[in-house]
Amino acid sequence: MTSDQVEPSLVQEPIAKTHSVRIWDWPVRLTHWSFALLLPAMWVTADSSQWGWHMRLGHVLLALIIFRILWGLIGTDTARFSSFVKGPGALLKYLRGGYPHKQHKGHTPLGALAVLALLGLTLAQVSMGLFAGDPFDGATGPLNSLVGVGTADFLTDTHEWFYWVVFGMVGLHITAVGLYGAFQAQNLIGPMVGGTGEKALSVADNSPAPWRRALGALAVSAGLAFWVYLGAPRPI
Repeated sequence: MTSDQVEPSLVQEPIAKTHSVRIWDWPVRLTHWSFALLLPAMWVTADSSQWGWHMRLGHVLLALIIFRILWGLIGTDTARFSSFVKGPGALLKYLRGGYPHKQHKGHTPLGALAVLALLGLTLAQVSMGLFAGDPFDGATGPLNSLVGVGTADFLTDTHEWFYWVVFGMVGLHITAVGLYGAFQAQNLIGPMVGGTGEKALSVADNSPAPWRRALGALAVSAGLAFWVYLGAPRPI
């Protein structure tokens, strides 16, 4: 073997250089893990007929959903819906494998659908609970008086089984995260815990989370949820 010949087995593929970048801000991580705790708690309190706690936690969940929607409009780069909700073309490109994971931070086009589905289904479930009413067990939503008996009965019945749809979507989301980590070698849980992840050198940090804007959105969300808790009274 001459000096300019090299065994093919000894040739190493170049390793793409990466660096640690900020991906998820604290409001996104706070709402994400709060959902992970609140959804099982809602099921446990309903299954054990702890209706007082069930309804209190439901209003906390409502406030968090409103906050995440607001933060999706005014939050950091990766939090905004406009940064990750794409059209069919981007989704097809992702499904065909032409999506540069290391050169992109935030939700993938498929992950965006999961975010919208989880927010939408959870909001639907909470909203039905607000109008539901069962005078026999005392679990009557604060907005029950705004709808007729037939509508309230329908929403109550649907609310009782619709959580299976919500938990089915949660299970699909968890499965997708696991498969993504296994086949794409991408750690999705770590960045959602610590906020940072390894990306290509060309990827910049996420924009910093403005505290005043976040606290303002949280105050608005809590205020709206409390207003609903009071029965959505009209201003005098």
